[in-house]
Amino acid sequence: MNLNHLSAEQHVCAVVESRARLHLGFLDVSGSLGRRFGSLGLSIDAFSTRVRVEPCSHMRADGPDAERALRYARRMAAELGLEDGVAVTVETAIPGHLGLGSGTQLALAVGRAVAAVAGSDVTTRDVAGALQRGARSGIGIGAFDDGGFLVDSGVGEDGRVPPVTARLAFPDDWRVLLVMDARGQGLHGEGEAEAFRRLPPFPRELAAHLCHLTLMQILPGIEEQRLQPVAEGIAELQRRVGDHFAPAQGGRFTSPAVAEALQWIESLGYAGVGQSSWGPTGFAILPGEQDAAAILAEARRRFGDLSPLRFRVTGAVNKGSLIACEPTMDIVKERH
Repeated sequence: MNLNHLSAEQHVCAVVESRARLHLGFLDVSGSLGRRFGSLGLSIDAFSTRVRVEPCSHMRADGPDAERALRYARRMAAELGLEDGVAVTVETAIPGHLGLGSGTQLALAVGRAVAAVAGSDVTTRDVAGALQRGARSGIGIGAFDDGGFLVDSGVGEDGRVPPVTARLAFPDDWRVLLVMDARGQGLHGEGEAEAFRRLPPFPRELAAHLCHLTLMQILPGIEEQRLQPVAEGIAELQRRVGDHFAPAQGGRFTSPAVAEALQWIESLGYAGVGQSSWGPTGFAILPGEQDAAAILAEARRRFGDLSPLRFRVTGAVNKGSLIACEPTMDIVKERH
């Protein structure tokens, strides 16, 4: 709807729903050509964050991760000069610190919803900048806007949110098996920042190799819907990046249990395994529903109910987030 056509008596209630994403690895952590990081990612439908924002007599938030949602809402309202309050309801939330992009998707969902209530036409990149998301990767912003398989080109000298420079629809038939460790969390916050500070320089030759794989193997494989070159390319990128990050995360994978499961999946002949971001969530890219169902059943039997591992089959999401607005005459009052 056109927010500019609302009457003075009307207010907007906004609902935003965004999906989880896999971060498949960096291309050049040291930035040998002036752009640092660069990343590959995939939007997936396994988990979602859904928020509702409506006018309120004060600022408040309810639901999962409500405290963080309230911080984002306050910061966004201040950025927009919104004098009135808003009520934020987090209806569902992507699990936090598992490598699925929960923080960025919550920030973007809350920010875009607050902007809609304020009648502002800010972009997702504007929201990311205001809420200090996308400092290293533009994958979460690209996943929010468009979904699909994404490549961003890293942070330039201006420090702005990295631009997404390639986006392809991921084949609908392909599946991703998520391998999650219920016991742990990946690095985040100050621990993540400190890990980046302590990492050794990223070799220029390695960055060139990973960019070569991305441009000449992974992207054309997705465009032509040929799984093997995509799986082998992502696995090679994961090995090289995982070994570089091993001093910070205790090995190529954060979770030894996830590493064991992925090694078993590889032994079955499926090449496309890796870890999303700092983990502990691992993944395996599979050719279709039949293979995914068979591996899922065998994994649950093999690792058993006492294992900390949890398995879930998902597909890609090739569209952006839901952003819906409707006029409302009501303003949420303070609870007593």
